[in-house]
Amino acid sequence: MTMQPKPVLECRSLSFAYRGGAGAATVLNEVDLTLLGGERVAIVGESGSGKSTLLHLAGGLERPGAGTVRVGGSELGSLSESERTRLRRQRMGIVFQAFHLIPTLTAVENVALPLELSGLGQGAGARKRAQAQLDQVGLGGKPDRYPEQLSGGEQQRVAIARALVHRPILILADEPTGNLDSNTGEVVFQLLLDQVQESGAALLMVTHSEALAARLDRTLRMVDGRLLPEAEAE
Repeated sequence: MTMQPKPVLECRSLSFAYRGGAGAATVLNEVDLTLLGGERVAIVGESGSGKSTLLHLAGGLERPGAGTVRVGGSELGSLSESERTRLRRQRMGIVFQAFHLIPTLTAVENVALPLELSGLGQGAGARKRAQAQLDQVGLGGKPDRYPEQLSGGEQQRVAIARALVHRPILILADEPTGNLDSNTGEVVFQLLLDQVQESGAALLMVTHSEALAARLDRTLRMVDGRLLPEAEAE
């Protein structure tokens, strides 16, 4: 009998509002989302529709105004700040549009950092795993280059390696090719898909590109803070 994949990410009735001088501005409104192990899901929508906010809530980078987020069965709202950080470091990988590499660390040091911070590897052991991950993304020959010595596409490859080196169950990607030209973006996007598939992680990706979204398992559409049912997202 085939085993049904377990939910990796469960968002229930998520709502979120930014509070400013003019009052609260609702960004998310009663959002429900389930992501199964190994599933690859895209969220598309206009700028300001709430896509990135949903991703930040899924990663525990923001707290919802209402609703719950579970990652691997752990409810983020019941965890302390340090516990959420530990869960994120051990079970999630995040790929940003802007790379967010540490400029004073080499490529291999950037990739090894999640292992060291989460206690999954130290010293030579962490470097060995980081080097193997750089090999996977085609940068095995440039471990000692600093981010400023790498092209945009190479920096995003390092970011992908960093997101996957600790073998997370969930990858969150926020416009991962947004800062790259179309040709480089295509290569990096396919690399991300290949690496996610090989790792068995689930992928939740925010993108403006309908073409990229169509290559994932499901596409969901965000409109004015609401996630449309899949039949309406087509």
